[in-house]
Amino acid sequence: MFRAIIFDLDGTLFNLPINYSLLREKISEILGIAEISSLLNAVTQVEDQQVLRKVFDTWTSFELAIIDNIIVHKEGMQLYRQHAKLPKALVTMQGKETVHRICQKFNIQFDTISTREDTLNRNEQLKMVAINLGFTLPDMLFIGNIDNDENAAKQVNCQFIRVKAHKVNFH
Repeated sequence: MFRAIIFDLDGTLFNLPINYSLLREKISEILGIAEISSLLNAVTQVEDQQVLRKVFDTWTSFELAIIDNIIVHKEGMQLYRQHAKLPKALVTMQGKETVHRICQKFNIQFDTISTREDTLNRNEQLKMVAINLGFTLPDMLFIGNIDNDENAAKQVNCQFIRVKAHKVNFH
């Protein structure tokens, strides 16, 4: 049994139609590298805070550009509504401004949120929201959609449910 719930955002509650190949191209220009295969891996290597801010601003601009085209993930939102009375947290690699706009647009609320500006490490995000909610991770359920989510839950000893991935190609 669990006493609090943690949600991932993209792919779990919503599908964000971001053109990731173009985003990786723009970020590679900012970083001065030929090609990025993993956006997160590339960004975690950035040590210069001004460069990181530029990367995050660019990433946010791509997210905000698709706000009106977000697709609700039915299974994820059903779980959100089903557990509406429990303390809720959100962990996401989306930015704070994006999360704020999505929460307003879809009228959803969380007691605590951890975004990429807090940490790019999913394990750390899970630990942060558990502390903020006042629960231990074994008392919490994390709902995500990818292997990285499930692996992080296992590593921090958190219960986990995976929502089915939608076959959506955003490039």
